[in-house]
Amino acid sequence: MAVTQETVSTFSNLLKEWYTDDRVEDMAYKRNALHALLPKMTTFGGKNLPIPIVFGTTQGGSANFTTAVANKGNTKSKEFLLTRASDYSLASIGREAVLASEQDRGAFLEAAKTNIDGAIRGATRSIAIAEYRAGTGVRGQVSSGSNVATTAVTLADVNAVTNFEVGMVIQLSATNGGGAVRTGTAEIAAVNRVTGVLTFTATLSSTISAAAASDFIFRAGDYGAVLSGIDAWILPATARPSAAGTDSHFAVDRFSDLVRLAGVYHDGTGQSIEEALLDGQSKVAREGGAVDHIFINNVQYRQLMKSLGSKVMYTPTKAEATARVYFSGVEIMGDAGPIKIIPDQNCPSSTAYALQLDTWKLYSLGEAPHIFDKDTDQEMLRESGTDGYELRTGYYANLGCRAPGWNGRIELAAAV
Repeated sequence: MAVTQETVSTFSNLLKEWYTDDRVEDMAYKRNALHALLPKMTTFGGKNLPIPIVFGTTQGGSANFTTAVANKGNTKSKEFLLTRASDYSLASIGREAVLASEQDRGAFLEAAKTNIDGAIRGATRSIAIAEYRAGTGVRGQVSSGSNVATTAVTLADVNAVTNFEVGMVIQLSATNGGGAVRTGTAEIAAVNRVTGVLTFTATLSSTISAAAASDFIFRAGDYGAVLSGIDAWILPATARPSAAGTDSHFAVDRFSDLVRLAGVYHDGTGQSIEEALLDGQSKVAREGGAVDHIFINNVQYRQLMKSLGSKVMYTPTKAEATARVYFSGVEIMGDAGPIKIIPDQNCPSSTAYALQLDTWKLYSLGEAPHIFDKDTDQEMLRESGTDGYELRTGYYANLGCRAPGWNGRIELAAAV
């Protein structure tokens, strides 16, 4: 037992030297543009975090003094009570590999690095995907033409294939949140990243009860449990409440002023991508917002490049949290100033997000993601029931916006 404890302590110290905050940060930010560029607060403690918002001024105004006095009222305000969502990504290394590399620091890194890197990247992709979505945990949807009585199904949006990995265990639901998952799970055996076909280890309908075409796909355990991303703050037309008392977003009913409390919406499906982006950001500017970044999927970014042609002006964008990570994009002139358009693989392919970035913040308890207990000697834990050790990564976080009405979502035509 003494030898084992010394070995674990030695390797924990080595991990601290190798997986510094800067290295974990770089791994988290590279190729995840929105996650890297979002302002952050890493001291989100307590039960919840209030985000106050003023959405209306006092209305004691009139050319007639008596009328102004009669009509005066309070400033219209609400308070979002932000709570945290948790997410975990684990790595394992066998005890034999630990002991075999005990005297060789390089050998240990080779033995452990692949799994630990994978855990960090898994946590990073999870938060980067969730930051765009509504908190339902959805990763994709089975196409309407798929046959679930086979081992393979096609995604309704081929571009969502980046959200899936071989070995991922998934669940299905008839609804994208607000309901329940079907009984059973399925494991992905193969991912065709060209055609968007997911192949499972067994017939889908044999492992998930009542599986059906057009079902929504979730990583097991994620349904309704992940952080609330942009789609929860800037609502699509179909999700906007039609009456008072039918909406509660972090304890706020947004019906009283849908634009200022639930963001600007623009339907650009009948326009070219260039026209849609310009019209969408202009609607935000009309509401007082100053869009400085637009995030779109790579396939839509490619379409935009074709549309802009020789008019394009490329610009590098630096993640403020680190001087080591930059993102390539293009710049257009918007109503309130220059706008950087950044491609992000995690962004849904049917939507662009026109954001005033300083109105957003990722609130977390510690870095998101981080290696659990990185500053203690308990960094690697003995696994129960196996001859190995476990390393844990993850985060406790949520996304907040202090001015939804200064941000917009733009629905786009399908990319060619």
